Amino acid sequence: MSGAETLQHITVLLHEAVDALAVRENGVYVDGTFGRGGHSRLILSKLGSEGRLVVFDKDPQAIAVANELAAQDKRVSVVHNGFATFQTALDGLGIGQIDGALFDLGISSPQIDEAARGFSFRFDAPLDMRMDPTRGISAAEWLASAAEQEIHEVIKNYGEERFSRQIARAVVSQRETAPIDTTRKLAQLVAQNVRSRERGQDPATRTFQAVRIFINRELEEIEAVLPQAAGRLKEGGRLAVIAFHSLEDRIVKQFIKRYSQHPPLPRWAAVKEADLPQPPLKPVGKAVKPDGEETAANPRARSAVLRVAERTGGSFEAC
Repeated sequence: MSGAETLQHITVLLHEAVDALAVRENGVYVDGTFGRGGHSRLILSKLGSEGRLVVFDKDPQAIAVANELAAQDKRVSVVHNGFATFQTALDGLGIGQIDGALFDLGISSPQIDEAARGFSFRFDAPLDMRMDPTRGISAAEWLASAAEQEIHEVIKNYGEERFSRQIARAVVSQRETAPIDTTRKLAQLVAQNVRSRERGQDPATRTFQAVRIFINRELEEIEAVLPQAAGRLKEGGRLAVIAFHSLEDRIVKQFIKRYSQHPPLPRWAAVKEADLPQPPLKPVGKAVKPDGEETAANPRARSAVLRVAERTGGSFEAC
């Protein structure tokens, strides 16, 4: 067994997320972020023989684990791609409506903990950061060619870093003499340009987060998949999303809010509440966060937020 295979991933909000789906025995479900299959295996344990589970992941290592599961369980279909391809992939599998979809956003522990993937400033490794290292450009390649303004905007918008402009300027200056091609080089450069530090947080944390989100188009994928997934739900079907930072959670929260409310009407419109079209979604409960026991066992779970919505009989076109 390789080092990559021995890396552990503790599934966050495992029972809460799967319980939120209210799994129907012979339903069709999607796990949009397979990871190492924690949520998927629990969903399968609740499905009957006629049930079906489609799993997505970009990461070749995750897909290898998913393919092993699919070889053992014919109810499983595997899609090696980002979940923004949701509709196209389901069409290709001959699947129309579904009973539920689960998305565990962000990055998995094996990706962080395997030095060679270049996600973490804790190791010195090639600066890659791609969830699928067979596609797209690496973080090092992007930093080598991106304009200073673009680097600044990425670090500011995706990392909410106050010193984004100074970091971007330093990147452009540094690359004129030597490439920024390892995690250590980037972390050291950032540390030299972040003038104040947050307690318990490495100065490179926000920059690494920002570059990773940008390289993998993470926020764009979330915005793309939510309407696709919600639009495929049968009436009573559930959408469950676990976010790990405010940028992700804001997108999810605003999406559910938008489609669980009536569209705004002009003040002069004399329309009774009962005559308004039913919104296509309704929130299920309040946002759920890990309890103290889970965060003590898995500190990476502390920022997780689970939001759930249920499909009604309303139309998205009316919103």
